[in-house]
Amino acid sequence: MSTPLVEARGIVKRYGPTVALADGQLTVLPGESHALVGRNGAGKSTLVTVLTGLQAPDEGTVRFDGEPAPPLADRDAWRAKVACVYQRPTVVPELTVAENLFINRQPTSRGGVISWRRLRTEAAELLDTWDVRVDPEARTADLKVEDRQMVEIARALSFGARFIVLDEPTAQLDNREIERLFTRMRALQESGVTFLFISHHLQEVYEVCQTVTVLRDARWITTAPVADLPRRALVEAMAGESIAELEVQLRELDDAAPVLLDARGLTSESYENVDLTVRRGEVVGLAGSSGSGKIELAESFTGLYTPTAGTAQLGGEKLPFGDVQAALKAGVGCVPRDRHGQGLVFGMSIGDNATMTVLDRLGRFGFVGTDRKRGFATELIDRLDIHAEGPDQPVSDLSGGNAQKVVMARALASDPRLLVLINPTAGVDVKSKESLLARMDSARDDGTAVLVVSDELDDLRRCDRVLVLFHGRVVAEHPAGWRDHELIASIEGVDHG
Repeated sequence: MSTPLVEARGIVKRYGPTVALADGQLTVLPGESHALVGRNGAGKSTLVTVLTGLQAPDEGTVRFDGEPAPPLADRDAWRAKVACVYQRPTVVPELTVAENLFINRQPTSRGGVISWRRLRTEAAELLDTWDVRVDPEARTADLKVEDRQMVEIARALSFGARFIVLDEPTAQLDNREIERLFTRMRALQESGVTFLFISHHLQEVYEVCQTVTVLRDARWITTAPVADLPRRALVEAMAGESIAELEVQLRELDDAAPVLLDARGLTSESYENVDLTVRRGEVVGLAGSSGSGKIELAESFTGLYTPTAGTAQLGGEKLPFGDVQAALKAGVGCVPRDRHGQGLVFGMSIGDNATMTVLDRLGRFGFVGTDRKRGFATELIDRLDIHAEGPDQPVSDLSGGNAQKVVMARALASDPRLLVLINPTAGVDVKSKESLLARMDSARDDGTAVLVVSDELDDLRRCDRVLVLFHGRVVAEHPAGWRDHELIASIEGVDHG
């Protein structure tokens, strides 16, 4: 057996009390495409930061070609070993392809002036060597996503690296572009390039990879040849459960309940031709990988985006797009995806944050009654069991769980007809998580239509049904009582037919 090109053993990485990786292991042989899979939070990204020298592990070792990894500060040595092509571009969009390929190392004349002719010539030679058919003088911003990715790969190869990490490379590509990327990957493999392929779409793993490593709950689970691992076994390894042992509990649905949200043919850059209904007192989940379009779809209903096509009605009235205030007036409440950036004003009190969507109800002619606001905020604090000294306490003093409850309180304060929850339990403790999900249940009992987007299966388990988006399209619908492996298989794009 040949010496592994890359070998990571016993990798441990902690961030304060959080263990991001408890036992990371990876062995990649020269010339293969090796898949790294696992659900969100499994530890994939943390392992990549260690493999690419962005962070040192707290414990464990990384070796390249049998030799210890370079010191963290020696960036040139790392560039000669490994490179990562991320979902988001690391090229400078306004520069040409040639300028990006040789940024910070442009060929110069004797006088130290950049030789633009040599730059273009060397760029053309580099692209030709690796059969990347892109004009070196093209502006990088004008390239297709797949061509931009190939430019980033060529740049990495020019440093001498022969180990390329592809992090969700197909998230923004259509089927034809994906097939072209895979064809290029196979050709590069034949030229001696080795890939670590990270994807939420297991179908792709079977198409392009020879070996797969599974992480779950921050630990290494298994490494096996793709050909020897049936899809069912791979999904079981990711889900951490045996398919045969599961029991299904079904929830009764009220088919007679009126439809509150009715969306038809919604289309944007992130999703395509989506039909969606949510009944009164129904909780509908949206699941999918990071590039599926699920968050952008949900945020469209809250007024953050305007779809390029399609319509939506809430309670029989046209839902306004592209206007958050109008959506709020129409009856939409929202827990946004990021409580720090979108959910809270940290310079204000709990009471101010919780009531800012209903100030018109707490006074007249633009004047807000202080006592009324404090009383209303106190009711919300009690209702959501927010652990605080009172409504005047700064929201910045709160723990993550209690801060998220304030965001939920504000969403519920306006008695919305449609409640949109985006990653509602992200980064909160177990007790706060249960409290937040209980509020979701009570909103349903009150007759609210609830749309919940989450990467957490526990959040989705309480839904009456879950729609799965894959590359911007709804590809599956799972009624309550679904099994984890079934939902994960749909999210990962595995065809069980």
